[in-house]
Amino acid sequence: MDRNPLSTVFRGFVFLLLAALAACAHRTDEILAAPRPNIVLIIADDISQDFGAYGVPIETPHFDALAEGGVLFRNAYVAASSCSVSRASLITGRYPHNHGAPELHMPLPADQFAFPLALGEAGYYTLAAGKWHLGPHAVSAFDKVNDITYADDPTGAATWVSELRARPRDRPFFFWLAGFDAHRPWEPITTAPPTDPSTVVLPVGLPDTPAVRQDYADYIDEVRRFDQLIGNVVAELKAQGVFENTLIVVTSDNGRPFARAKTTLYEAGMRAPLVFHWPAGNLPAGVVSDSLISLIDIAPTFLDVAGLEIPASVQGLTMAPALRDPGAAPRQTVFGEQNWHTQRFAGRMVRRGDYVYIRDYAPSAYSFIIVERRDATNAELVRLREADALTPLQAEPFSVDRPEELLFDIVADPDQTNNLVGSAAHAPVLAEMRGLLESWRERTGDSLAPLEQQTPDRNDRTTFEQRHPGARPPDGAIPGRASGATEINDPGPR
Repeated sequence: MDRNPLSTVFRGFVFLLLAALAACAHRTDEILAAPRPNIVLIIADDISQDFGAYGVPIETPHFDALAEGGVLFRNAYVAASSCSVSRASLITGRYPHNHGAPELHMPLPADQFAFPLALGEAGYYTLAAGKWHLGPHAVSAFDKVNDITYADDPTGAATWVSELRARPRDRPFFFWLAGFDAHRPWEPITTAPPTDPSTVVLPVGLPDTPAVRQDYADYIDEVRRFDQLIGNVVAELKAQGVFENTLIVVTSDNGRPFARAKTTLYEAGMRAPLVFHWPAGNLPAGVVSDSLISLIDIAPTFLDVAGLEIPASVQGLTMAPALRDPGAAPRQTVFGEQNWHTQRFAGRMVRRGDYVYIRDYAPSAYSFIIVERRDATNAELVRLREADALTPLQAEPFSVDRPEELLFDIVADPDQTNNLVGSAAHAPVLAEMRGLLESWRERTGDSLAPLEQQTPDRNDRTTFEQRHPGARPPDGAIPGRASGATEINDPGPR
């Protein structure tokens, strides 16, 4: 899909004018000292921090090489652990209920700012290739969009290298490269031996059966294949001689597609891989940063390093201070939300310091994803549940009587199995977290309708049969709509 081009003369005039304005504009000390970079954003689909650089036993040499030469962030969080919702937050720099597409399969509204448009207006050549999932209106933010379907190419990367070769050579470029890996269904890895299921380390909450081990091994192979796609892009940038002044950022839209991860507010669903690599930007090499990052911070960071103004609508913060000094803490608090994802959910998350607070507004609506009931691990969960053979932690996705509040010390309890809400010693922390969430919801207009008024389940929770045709039911009260949240720019506490 090509955007209608401006005339060559007019486009050239706009480019020269904007370049002159950018050269004259005051740039804060937070901007890194380097020529305006090319920018490549590579987005995984459904991958947690499952790369070798994070200390997990998975072979990901290309991601790890970027980490060795750049900054790896350990505390980066998506705005929602749901695919299209998270991507809309990435492109707007806004929370889901503020950008107006807070539920799965909702298109980004036409009136929402998308940062690639600002880059294009400043002279960048802008292209998106791979999984799209943002609807028709966001297409106009790019010069070109290759909306690759899974049926055409299960990696989503069929045109990544060819588009890099075909790009205009007289302009800086921004590429939004979105893979399908590691979204289900799995595709076998063909360029390396498959992972041995007996060697995998299963995440907490998954039953240890042969089917689950094979399923998780297949997931690891999708991560490995995604890593190879990163390597292909890096190799082409090096071949073109533009690798040094290309800011490469790799992240994911949400966590792995397993229980207690994707579509949940647990760390495995919300905490994202994130690496920044830019040799010409003088980033410290091989540094691991513990700075708190929300992925809504990526949009303002790209605008910042390109020397552009950050619009008032952007609720994120530029990460430039944390890139210059990995010990910097421009953000003190991260917020996340989870809404409809083929079925009703309503939850919010706060991370501050060593603690994560989760507020479940729908504890009677279980979190097991009905539409994935036939997938190997999910099928095992259903089978073992019927046999009454699940541990309480493994059975949690089926619970209809969950706690409304959860508080975890994720340093002492990274698996989030010890709820501290009832701990007298942690009462001050709990009160602080409650206050932060209440303030954020009020300031950002995070209105929630009663559960029975929200978008209906697509499938029946008892029979699992589909009740509504198409991607999503047509009715339901959308988060933020009653409060006019799309018109609110207040970011809340940060």
